[in-house]
Amino acid sequence: MPDGATPPRVLIVEDEPKLAAVLRAYFNASAFQTHWMADGRNVVAAVKTDPPDLILLDLMLPHHDGISVCRELRAFSNVPLVMMTARVEEADRLLGFDVGADDYICKPFSPREVVARAKAVLRRVAPPVAAYRSTQLSIDETRYKVSLDGVDLDLTPAEFRLLRTLASSPLRVFSRAHLMDHLYEDDRGVTDRAVDSHVKNLRRKLTRIRPDSEPIQSVYGVGYRLNL
Repeated sequence: MPDGATPPRVLIVEDEPKLAAVLRAYFNASAFQTHWMADGRNVVAAVKTDPPDLILLDLMLPHHDGISVCRELRAFSNVPLVMMTARVEEADRLLGFDVGADDYICKPFSPREVVARAKAVLRRVAPPVAAYRSTQLSIDETRYKVSLDGVDLDLTPAEFRLLRTLASSPLRVFSRAHLMDHLYEDDRGVTDRAVDSHVKNLRRKLTRIRPDSEPIQSVYGVGYRLNL
């Protein structure tokens, strides 16, 4: 995911306009920015000029097929890539992985599943935050341990992931949509209210150690920022 509050950007390369429109609608509803290309000829140039956060790439494209596009992309970029195709044979799926696809989804599919798979790929390829250290806050992901000012915090797994996400970029304002995507390891549905509830509980535990502080700052209309 890019730094700042900008939503993740997905490039959809699909030659069926109706399917592309449906995918864009579902990704937009999940707080993604989307761009559509109908064939593979200009994909490589577009990615070099303005790299997206993720690519949905149809295998059977006019003029320049998805396998060729994927090979060319992998020559210079590790951008997360989900390949889409009507081919269901194992050999085709293996070829997609061999040329560098991160995931492979067969048509017909549920657009909701495509969004969920895309989010899962983005989580997998995100650089791990093994340990965060500052003079005040310590987050050890390998042991799921957190301390503030030398005092250990007893956090739930969701609270731990929430704090880890906020601490990954302390000056950044994280949108609720971004925090929802990182709150649980699976793809369960999460609402804004659930995020707000976890923030409230986490804030309460942090203020026990720093009673006169605002450890998690609310930014009206945007989301939350770590303020330690």
